[in-house]
Amino acid sequence: MIDFEKKSFYGVEDLREIVRILRAPGGCPWDREQDHHSIRRNLLEEAYEAAEAIDEGNPEHLQEELGDVLLQVVFHARMEEEQGGFDLDDVADGICKKLIYRHPHVFGDVTVSGSGEVLQNWEELKKREKHQTTAADSVDSVARSLPGLWREEAVREDTNVAEELGDLLVAAVNVARFVKVDPEDALSVACDKFARRFRQVEASAAAQGKTLDEMTLAEMDRLWDEAKKQEA
Repeated sequence: MIDFEKKSFYGVEDLREIVRILRAPGGCPWDREQDHHSIRRNLLEEAYEAAEAIDEGNPEHLQEELGDVLLQVVFHARMEEEQGGFDLDDVADGICKKLIYRHPHVFGDVTVSGSGEVLQNWEELKKREKHQTTAADSVDSVARSLPGLWREEAVREDTNVAEELGDLLVAAVNVARFVKVDPEDALSVACDKFARRFRQVEASAAAQGKTLDEMTLAEMDRLWDEAKKQEA
């Protein structure tokens, strides 16, 4: 029997200890066998379930699902700690420093006019933090693990026609299923292709001594066509 104090109420440190026990000799065989890759999908699924609870407007369900998400965070941090890497405190330290850095209007002397300027500053600080010096760097930084449609939206940053595209997307998915092509896989490939061509367009513009902001749409279209030909 594991020496563990049962309580009427547990906190985050208790969760941390429970996960340590489950992963330790004499703990749970399944938990001990897991690594980052084996439970990768669990993290995604728990995040989706938390999002579903938000959509439902159900606080009790949300509390439960956030607990499942928190477990995944603690689990991954514990596995790293066992290997001599980072631990949960390092994770907390990193996000605290990021929040302080990206909120200079709260923790510094920057003045903002409203939430719009806050978001603009956030993106600029994020680019500086991640050493993103070009637009292509920003495109490449979009997580490849995102669902294809989300990644496409993040890459192109254009959602003004979302409603109008709804029926078209449904039709495209139906065609994909008819020809036995996974729509997520197809869109992921398309996103990779877009990011690759975009970087080539930006490089071609730089070779002409210009930035994309200084080019007309026609000029960018011409560079895009050249990038497509180079891949053919």
